[in-house]
Amino acid sequence: MAASFYSKSVHVDFESALAIGEPGMVSMFQALIASGLQGFLGCPAVVYEEALVEFFTNGTVRNGLVVSTVNGVAVGISEKLFAETFDLPVDGLVDISEMPKDKIFDARSIVSLTGEPVTLSGLKSQMKMHYCLLCDIMAKSISVKAGSFNAITVEKFSLLTAMVCDVQMNWGRVLFGFLKKMVTPGTKQTKGFAIQISLLLESVPNLELGA
Repeated sequence: MAASFYSKSVHVDFESALAIGEPGMVSMFQALIASGLQGFLGCPAVVYEEALVEFFTNGTVRNGLVVSTVNGVAVGISEKLFAETFDLPVDGLVDISEMPKDKIFDARSIVSLTGEPVTLSGLKSQMKMHYCLLCDIMAKSISVKAGSFNAITVEKFSLLTAMVCDVQMNWGRVLFGFLKKMVTPGTKQTKGFAIQISLLLESVPNLELGA
């Protein structure tokens, strides 16, 4: 598991991204900033592999908190701490599955390479290049699910729609919900948020972290 944390982690250098000069790419990264995800996607990039393995091995959800032990030290992460650490919005839609259908309908044409609405069961090659990249960022950094990154799913496209159609999201609740699934046995949620969890572990008193 440890070696895979790097491949599952996406860090966005927003300063460099905005300097690309390609209008589509710039507008896409500006949309990420406007959504309130800059602090989550662009936080300092550090990964403590051994600590992460232990965190997920011992992790569970208790009374709404994500709890674990790492190197014998108790770790507790609340939704409030999670949202405050990454300066995430806490107002708006709390469930991706409730994305308004009219917004999804609009987004299908906005992101299309040909102008024809994209098929939600198709491949991301239907989309303009910068929206393909946005889809990858959403899939690898937000929903973190196993499966082909080339395939469009309803969940991926709903996340994409939030960016494209400027839908206000309670990202604190949404992302913490994904984290809870990561430590819940039996879910299909892949272990992720390596950079973000590593940053949270740095703030735990008396917890020594190796490389």
